[in-house]
Amino acid sequence: MPDTLTKLAYQSFQQGKTYFGLAHKAISSQLLNLVSPSKQKTQPLHPELLLKLQQRLNQLLEKDWQDAEQGVYPFTLLFDNPWEDFFRYYPLIVLDMPQIWERANQKKYHEFSPDIKTEGYPSYYLQNFHHQTDGYLSDMSANLYDLQVEILFNGAADAMRRRILAPLKQGLQAFSSIPPHQIRVLDVACGTARTLKFIRGTLPEASLFGTDLSPAYLRKANQLLSENPGELPQLLQANAEELPYLDNYFHALTCVFLFHELPAEARQQVIEQCFRVTKPGGVFVICDSIQANDSPDFMPMMENFPAMFHEPYYRHYTTDNLVERLEKAGFTNITTEIHMVSKYWIAHKPS
Repeated sequence: MPDTLTKLAYQSFQQGKTYFGLAHKAISSQLLNLVSPSKQKTQPLHPELLLKLQQRLNQLLEKDWQDAEQGVYPFTLLFDNPWEDFFRYYPLIVLDMPQIWERANQKKYHEFSPDIKTEGYPSYYLQNFHHQTDGYLSDMSANLYDLQVEILFNGAADAMRRRILAPLKQGLQAFSSIPPHQIRVLDVACGTARTLKFIRGTLPEASLFGTDLSPAYLRKANQLLSENPGELPQLLQANAEELPYLDNYFHALTCVFLFHELPAEARQQVIEQCFRVTKPGGVFVICDSIQANDSPDFMPMMENFPAMFHEPYYRHYTTDNLVERLEKAGFTNITTEIHMVSKYWIAHKPS
């Protein structure tokens, strides 16, 4: 009975997030059409496609529950939600919407506030991804990001992030003879550290590391991780194309929602860097968007995404062969999975 009640609570919790995301998008779309009709051309989504999307969401949530039930991670992760950030920052999302609409309609893709320092970053990074104010370089952007992504995925973003945890834990079995506190895991492009927080729930004793290009997002990550008693965040500002670590240093690496925002050359360079710092026998787990050859039925959604949100490298990403890129870097035993609208690559460095 307790498990049944817990599952019902989880389903209700997720359903609430889904309804909220749908309601926000419906209301904001109506307001946008009244105030500033969009000039972006998008394809209408067939009811059959929406039904398949709902089925995939249901399958994702069932998998999320099963992983917790099987002990991959504690049930508490299923209910993890930054409620304080939600109540504090959702009004700011609403207030920021007119600027986002104006930026989208006027195609202002490289707009930053005068106080934002843009020197030293790769040119491909200096974008208003998702039409966000100040791109990824402001504290406001860092504060709003997780909530914006949850709304974008109708409350399923965290459940999709957690799909990396089972293959991560399984991959680390290759180092079962090593004491848990000596295991080192790096999350590349860690952003606000939502993924690192989930990894910590799964691997309570491992040494966790995170890199990101944005100092603002690293400040947010430090704040989030420091909420855990005894946690000592090991975060570095770094370009994933040049990771500041020794060769063969990490037992495992993860990377969530990065590769679709990289040009092709940078994707290959990041993968090669990840291979370099992974120990022989280690595992590299990637989570990103589905691709064209995996889900042709979802092509209208994939074509709408870069039209609705500024994602200059997404179209190329949807046809890019990351398995070939991983193999070129030296990874072997590569498998893939699909969960809802995300794809996962699990790659191993030969022993």
